[in-house]
Amino acid sequence: MTAESTPIDIRTEKLTLLARDGYPLGVNRYHAPGSARGNLLVAGGTGVPQRFYRRFAEHAARRGFNVMTIDFRGTGESRPRQLKGFEMSYLDWSEKDLPAAVDMLSQEDLPLYWVGHSFGGHAIGLLPNHDRLTACYCFGSGAGWAGWMPLAERWKIRLFWHVLMPPIVAWKGYMAWSLLGMGDDLPLGVYRDWKRWCGYPHYYFDDPGMGHVHERYAQVRTPCAFVTSRDDPWAPPQSRDAFVKGYRNAPLTLYDIEPSAGNPPIGHMGYFRSESQPFWDEALDWLLSAGNQAAGQSVSAAPR
Repeated sequence: MTAESTPIDIRTEKLTLLARDGYPLGVNRYHAPGSARGNLLVAGGTGVPQRFYRRFAEHAARRGFNVMTIDFRGTGESRPRQLKGFEMSYLDWSEKDLPAAVDMLSQEDLPLYWVGHSFGGHAIGLLPNHDRLTACYCFGSGAGWAGWMPLAERWKIRLFWHVLMPPIVAWKGYMAWSLLGMGDDLPLGVYRDWKRWCGYPHYYFDDPGMGHVHERYAQVRTPCAFVTSRDDPWAPPQSRDAFVKGYRNAPLTLYDIEPSAGNPPIGHMGYFRSESQPFWDEALDWLLSAGNQAAGQSVSAAPR
């Protein structure tokens, strides 16, 4: 085996990070083996544990980034002993948990980059400290409304929200979607918020009780790329486009991945599987390029 093909071991630390309200969060840090080119925060999808992003984090570390992954409160390594009765809002992840990670990483004298997956592309606009981010690259972030999805998936999602999940939640006291093999269990508050917002074509931008989010998203000036695969059933391009309208003052790059014939489908989760390494390199290259842009200059080049 040549030196080029031998993977470089990445030093990893398990840490406890206190959210802005003091809630303890389990995080992992992946350290670049040499001089770091920047810090990178991975903001994962709803119900997706941070371990799912390990291969990407290790790859990014080998590319020279110090990477942090995080389990949001109520999930993974940040889950309480019992989910039933655990009180929280879905907004806590973007208003208390992720801001604490940004606080920590932005103290270091390095650019701070963001890679989001699904929910991770939503959270940027709700961060109270999004101005500390140098550039953001997000995979599979959409509005969540079933009407944007392919017909078969549309009916599956409506069945999920309105037929399958309500009796499970009533029985367990939380969103036990692991019973359906769909993801990690989620607190009741996340279930209630998520179900309500997915009922609107533009997610919480259409929620009469969430009028304040329009101005908060309008404050984002960070260059952001939103990339989605055309075979992503949960966040196809039209769903992504419906959501990112909220980032009306941010320099945006929108890019659609065309799945290759003969290769495994990408879907909603394939962005972070090992065979997607070329997409990872495109993301990291774009972030570095955006980070080198003069302040306020639009970044318009699509990934290769």
